[in-house]
Amino acid sequence: MTATASDAAALDAADPLAAHRDLFVGAETPLVYFDGNSLGRPLKVTGPRIAAFVEQQWGGRLIRGWDEAWMSMPSAVGDRIGSICLGAAPGQTVVGDSTTVLLYKALRAGVAARPGRTEIVLDRDNFPTDRYVAAGVAEELGLSLRWIDVDTSAGVTLEQVREVVGEQTAVVLLSHVAYRSAWLADAPAITRAVHDAGALVLWDLSHSVGSVPLELDAWEVDLAVGCTYKYLDGGPGAPAFVYVGEHLHEDLRQPIPGWLGHADPFAMGPGYTPAPGIRRMISGTPAVVGMLAMQDMLDLLGEVGMAAVREKSLALTDLALRLADETLAPLGVGVASPRDPERRGGHVTLTHPAMREATTRLWADDVIPDYRDPGGLRLGLSPLSTSYAEVAAGMERIREVLVDLATSTP
Repeated sequence: MTATASDAAALDAADPLAAHRDLFVGAETPLVYFDGNSLGRPLKVTGPRIAAFVEQQWGGRLIRGWDEAWMSMPSAVGDRIGSICLGAAPGQTVVGDSTTVLLYKALRAGVAARPGRTEIVLDRDNFPTDRYVAAGVAEELGLSLRWIDVDTSAGVTLEQVREVVGEQTAVVLLSHVAYRSAWLADAPAITRAVHDAGALVLWDLSHSVGSVPLELDAWEVDLAVGCTYKYLDGGPGAPAFVYVGEHLHEDLRQPIPGWLGHADPFAMGPGYTPAPGIRRMISGTPAVVGMLAMQDMLDLLGEVGMAAVREKSLALTDLALRLADETLAPLGVGVASPRDPERRGGHVTLTHPAMREATTRLWADDVIPDYRDPGGLRLGLSPLSTSYAEVAAGMERIREVLVDLATSTP
């Protein structure tokens, strides 16, 4: 056993969360999964939950299920996400629609809540959907986009936000954890700076929810959106969630009024009256099946606690960085993620000109990271389903592939 393998084995032996790994489908195989920040592994209890739903609720209760449980699921599951992951009191989080649709709804509603202001602020390295949605809202309403230029190995800083916000700022749209670099933005300080300018803040939590502890209420966040198929293991295409701070509830008007966001959905009236509170952010029929899997992960996260999840997340990324420095840096590999743990989310990005080709070879070998231009190999380490030995094995295979690519290049 190599020294690196010995170190990883010792870390696994001392890991208080190690036993939870056996709860995930596929964890017993030699496959190395470095993409938990794109699609989380399912829990083993999820298959039986879905089967039971088909047989007992869908098949057994049929349409009665809407009255008995399904209609309230967006708010009930939203409250659990809020309590366990967001630091949010009940009645401020709801599940529904995709991340893209909820981003549009939240941004459009936020802009409308600041009439007369003409700018949306965001950074050029934000996730493409965020940038595209912001551009669409700006075009729709005749607004301007105010761009923040960032270091793609880092992310948006408090100082940069202070430089661009002002009396024309309506909404500042930022990612809490940058999708490329894993830069962890200073959300409480940035939120205060946005409020000092009289604007609202909309945080994209897609790469932080279930990985980084959040305190949206304490930070006085206005709006937030996040997906549920990464660290919440909701499964492919699982519906996203939206958080709206209670202070905005009665003033906010979202742009896609649907029957289930009506104050009295079954009145079937001629006009739209928004429901009180967070339910006004709902538009159409809830994605009931899409909310099943994430409930299992919420059970586990509630049992373990986000503080313990964060502690292991940092230990996993620390190991990945140490191995990158020791075994990959001599091959020309760079690190495009923050080394400061206070500024790092749950993944690490490594750079090298051959990373695109390396990713193809790694996938064929059952080592599964993902690739992000320019030349970035992204390692998403999900704390409850990833072991230290898995990290060590995957990093060694990355080294072998890069050596092979270098020696086979004419």
